[in-house]
Amino acid sequence: MRVLGVNALFHDPAAALVVDGITVAAAEEERFSRRKHGKRPVPFSAWELPEQSARWCLDVAGLRPADLDLVAYSYDPELARTAEELGLDDPWDSLRQAYARCAPGFLSTALPGLDPASVRFVGHHMAHAASGAFGAEAAENSSVLVLDGRGESASHLAARRLGNRLEPLRAQGLPHSLGLVYEELTEHLGFLRSSDEFKVMALASHGTPRMLGELRRYVRPTGDGGFLAHGVPWAELCPPRAADEPWTQAHADVAASTQAVLEETLLDLVRWLHGRTHDSVLTLAGGVALNCVANSRIAREGPFSRVWVQPAAGDAGTALGGALLVSAEAGEDPAPMPGAALGREWSDAELAGRLKTAAVPFERPPDIAATVAEALAANGVVAWFQGRSEYGPRALGHRSLLAHPGHAGNLERLNDIKGREQFRPVAPMVLTERSAEIFDGPLPSPYMLFVHDVAADWRERIPAVVHVDGTARIQTVDRVQEPLVARMLEEFERLTGLPVVVNTSLNTAGRPMVDDPRDALECFGSTPVDLLAIGPFAVRRADMFPTGSQSWNAGTGEGGAR
Repeated sequence: MRVLGVNALFHDPAAALVVDGITVAAAEEERFSRRKHGKRPVPFSAWELPEQSARWCLDVAGLRPADLDLVAYSYDPELARTAEELGLDDPWDSLRQAYARCAPGFLSTALPGLDPASVRFVGHHMAHAASGAFGAEAAENSSVLVLDGRGESASHLAARRLGNRLEPLRAQGLPHSLGLVYEELTEHLGFLRSSDEFKVMALASHGTPRMLGELRRYVRPTGDGGFLAHGVPWAELCPPRAADEPWTQAHADVAASTQAVLEETLLDLVRWLHGRTHDSVLTLAGGVALNCVANSRIAREGPFSRVWVQPAAGDAGTALGGALLVSAEAGEDPAPMPGAALGREWSDAELAGRLKTAAVPFERPPDIAATVAEALAANGVVAWFQGRSEYGPRALGHRSLLAHPGHAGNLERLNDIKGREQFRPVAPMVLTERSAEIFDGPLPSPYMLFVHDVAADWRERIPAVVHVDGTARIQTVDRVQEPLVARMLEEFERLTGLPVVVNTSLNTAGRPMVDDPRDALECFGSTPVDLLAIGPFAVRRADMFPTGSQSWNAGTGEGGAR
């Protein structure tokens, strides 16, 4: 059974391919189009499809559109109601619904040879739920919680996985939406709505929740598995901020208060769900599940023994979830995700060819991991491009910027390189077996979706990765799954005594994460990064921009050096 999953209607368009229940490939359209989030989530863009990522998924498996048995489209217009009925201020939403109903025709045009009758509409939140419940390991009988901005007519779904079946238990109807409340605050604070919500989470650590009592009037659980979340008078809580204005303490305090009321509400929903299912495993999906601070509180204070978060928890993940759900309903046994590295990759020969075409000097050291560790130990910044790109918004050791965690100034340095706000933290990567001595929180944490308290005796040793509240959003590295990253970490510790390396996404502000070799070279060439480790090859800034008697020559030998 060959099933293509497609997310297209709102934002983060993506495609995923599931063959015989196994995830073969998954990628977001932004990595191909180089438009952040693929498109803006407005009704006029609802017709746009993830054409490039869908074609790539098929190419990976050697399939043509006509070879597909089914296509899962992660929105069901039959479940939708008008914006007026839902209490939403969205006068053009009817256009969005019209585009959704035409999706089979649009898809057959974008993928010539595809039978429109093969397209199946999948409820948006059921697709989210399947991405968590079927994507997680050892979750055959588990609970799943979905929270985002909106689906067809709801913003939340509590469900249970029983074998290969998903059973919906409770949904919260719109206009009440924790995701939309967070989006509104994002816009009020001068950030880009449906894009920069993670900035609000970071800013919250700089504030105090002194407005929590007032916010509870508008956002609170109802005790029956649902909640109220609508109509917050943001201007009464703090003045709006223009995008080019500095943030104030009032802005940080309203962010902290909103984060606190979000966490309170989520904990109530989790406890209600556990009371219905008594499961030991909880999986989370939906854009709200990217809030790693809230996830950590659920893991720490909630009743579930294990909490697993879909690494592509946002709408991109519904492409995979829809494909897994349709596959399961057709009788296939859905296999857990093999990891987040589901995107494009290039062979060593292809990478060498790209570097020669770009006419840049490069070398092939005996061990790229050791070369990178040496550069990091010397306080260089390294662009790390290895293997298949990640599915989801986190850099997990395949498309990363790396740095030394022992120099506090590297936080400001990296934020300057990326063009980000200085209140934004960067993350540490650490071998799984070393993590517990440094970080306290849910372990292992391979997808960077929880925050951890940093042990007191380590905070001064790795200051670059310690947030203002003493926490860090870590990535644990399994040496079996990521042998190259593990070797780099071990070599860095041998040189510095530190088992931690700074890991942040390989991109600059407002741009998608680097995906292909051209992206990597463009990012490297336009930022003050010292070394590009691309496959087994090293490109050094000192070789690209030599001084004195050195000469730049990309045409001689493999490395292009005299």
